[in-house]
Amino acid sequence: MRIEPGAVVLVNFPFTDLQSSKVRPALVLTQKRDDVIIVGIFSKVPPYLQDSWIIIDEGDPGFKQTGLKKLSVIKTEKIAVVHQSLIRKELGRLSPELMQKVKPKYSVKLLGLTNLLLQPYPSFSNLHFFRNS
Repeated sequence: MRIEPGAVVLVNFPFTDLQSSKVRPALVLTQKRDDVIIVGIFSKVPPYLQDSWIIIDEGDPGFKQTGLKKLSVIKTEKIAVVHQSLIRKELGRLSPELMQKVKPKYSVKLLGLTNLLLQPYPSFSNLHFFRNS
């Protein structure tokens, strides 16, 4: 089964302890062979939002095509790699507009590039073990 990026799926989403999981919606980022990289979608939206979260609002024109039932939040730091057999079904798709909001959040925030981008480019002249004595 091939699952395209942007698909909203129902999946056994693993907890960080890897001992248990919960059936919840998730957004497919990519699929490599039988492994699917996903981020969690949560229906409990707290009163505050982290900068790595994206709201999926019921008032959004593309909400109906997601297959979600109510206001939800994509938490891009809740990333997992699961075997495709853990995906129960495809619920719908995220609109291209929302997908464009997701990409920079997981690319920069999850990979820790925010701090790296703020650092000056490293000078290799300080690496003494490369110098001949």
